[in-house]
Amino acid sequence: MSLIPGGTYWMGSEDFYPEERPVHQVTVDGFWMDTTAVTVAEFRRFVKATGHVTTAEIAPDAADYPDADPALLVPGSLVFTSPPGPVSLDDYTQWWSFTPGADWRHPEGADSNIGGRERHPVTHVSYFDAQAYAAWAGKELPTEAEWEFAARGGLDRQAYVWGDHDSPGGRPGGNVWQGQFPWENLLEDGYERTAPVGKFRPNGYGLLDMAGNVWEWTADHYTSDHAHSSKNVAPVSSCCIPRNPRAEFATEALAGQPYARRVIKGGSHLCAPNYCLRYRPAARQGESEESSTCHVGFRCIIRIPQE
Repeated sequence: MSLIPGGTYWMGSEDFYPEERPVHQVTVDGFWMDTTAVTVAEFRRFVKATGHVTTAEIAPDAADYPDADPALLVPGSLVFTSPPGPVSLDDYTQWWSFTPGADWRHPEGADSNIGGRERHPVTHVSYFDAQAYAAWAGKELPTEAEWEFAARGGLDRQAYVWGDHDSPGGRPGGNVWQGQFPWENLLEDGYERTAPVGKFRPNGYGLLDMAGNVWEWTADHYTSDHAHSSKNVAPVSSCCIPRNPRAEFATEALAGQPYARRVIKGGSHLCAPNYCLRYRPAARQGESEESSTCHVGFRCIIRIPQE
């Protein structure tokens, strides 16, 4: 784990997507954070020790999805498949599909395996799976504010983990998409899917892969922007800088959604400038708690007790 000293920083961004606004100051106390995302090998030890069965390995409850195709109410997860040529970016079904049998042991489906990927970040894990692992390890999931502070590595108000330029030194700073998403992957970073952890330079706090590779779960409930967060996070009308803010409650329920959404951070190997420029500290998305995909993982923290 790496020591994150804590401090005050500017959270969010006005320059990219609406959900990252408004920029506001936040203070977080110090904590220890996993230097890398939890790997396949580490998650395998957890499963062996506890017998944990992931969400993707359990058939969805038909009561939660009354309008779902019964053929899809089987164990499985979302898998990305690159189409052969340009497609409309308004239709994610051109590249995402629910794949029966896909889970953390079988990342591309039942016929795939994790052989040789022990040092890759574990994927196809839901928020519930990440929480279970954290509890077993004696750790917790970070809040969104903690994750973003750690990802910035001391570079306050800069666009990327490594500074203000997309490609430091003309080279990819993380495992992200080069080319026209979702059909043209130029592989300039050397990886088509996930990369083993630690293949790119650390940030200012010694953390690896805080940009790209896999999205990472946080503990916070998702809101459409920072102004709509709960009172512990609301920056707009407050006269004081919030300390250790967290969105503990779902304040924006979605009709027909049986599970709340949590914030995921960091972007993934599927993030591209022409579609999802979200391999940045301020970037954020909402992911349903029971959802699992081939590009979402997590890392944990241990908070330092305050006197």
